[in-house]
Amino acid sequence: MDDWTPRTRAIAAGRPHGPGEPLTTPIVATSTFEAGGDAVYARSDGTATWAAFEEVVGSLEGGTAVAFASGVATLSAVLDSLPVGSTVAVPSFSYAVTRGALKHAQQVGRLTVTELEPTDTQAWLDCDADLLWLESPTNPTLDVMDIETIARGTRGRVVVDNTFATSLHQQPLSLGADIVVHSATKLIGGHSDLLLGVAVAAEQTLVDELRAARTRVGATPGALETWLALRGLRTLPVRLAEQTRTAELLVSRLAEHPAVTKVRYPGFGMMVAFEVADADAADKVCASVRLIRPATSLGGVESLMERRAWLPGEERVPPGLIRFSVGLEDPEDLWRDLLTALG
Repeated sequence: MDDWTPRTRAIAAGRPHGPGEPLTTPIVATSTFEAGGDAVYARSDGTATWAAFEEVVGSLEGGTAVAFASGVATLSAVLDSLPVGSTVAVPSFSYAVTRGALKHAQQVGRLTVTELEPTDTQAWLDCDADLLWLESPTNPTLDVMDIETIARGTRGRVVVDNTFATSLHQQPLSLGADIVVHSATKLIGGHSDLLLGVAVAAEQTLVDELRAARTRVGATPGALETWLALRGLRTLPVRLAEQTRTAELLVSRLAEHPAVTKVRYPGFGMMVAFEVADADAADKVCASVRLIRPATSLGGVESLMERRAWLPGEERVPPGLIRFSVGLEDPEDLWRDLLTALG
């Protein structure tokens, strides 16, 4: 399997093998197992559906994967391993829920949190935090962080949120990161129909920590959700390639539109952010689209957009910034929708 491309591994890994075995991994819906085997209880031992999903994600990221009930559950499990009083650095522009969880941990006296500019690599090297939570590209400003320089130049544990890039565009473990996390709700699932998270580590001690945290708090993924995420993962390479082509086309056109003051695009992937004059103008754009749906999420087959600054904790985001998740619709239909909305 190591000599297969990521596209092939996404399809071929994590499948049953042998005469009479099903071609696809089935939904294993059970909470307990008959005594005498390797598995006793699903919360601690998992199921064949979990194992298949984790095998594929681990193969793509170059480590061992541990699935969780949601992306936030994954975040909580990583933070749960830190001793009280630990210091954490996080990008000032990053997923609002991540910063919200860290803010709460600081308010209750559990952690000390420092926010750093995502692209100020020297500040990250100088921060001396116990845990460095990196996000690249950042949400929603799409800044690209220097993962390798930071990971190899700091003493702290380095965690990378790889939700936007996915393992198809970067493998942070190979760059020196300790843990990679995903909201599998997004691109991995790909159809806006599940909640799931996953963490990946190369060192067995970290894998054991993650599994223990999942068992301790019961942040276990559902059978149907895991199966749906596995099915979505099979088509991630072809979905992302097509979405990226459309994103690149729309970025070039948005950059020339007189109503657009700035376009943010990291140079890869299907996430785009663009700015218009102010909050009112952005709200009008989001209210005027017909094909693109105004909604809070990303990574599905359907295109979504929203003005991010309306959310609590996103006050630093430019008021006219619109986060745009490019889907699989015809690019010309999307462009006509954007033209009408932009006036």
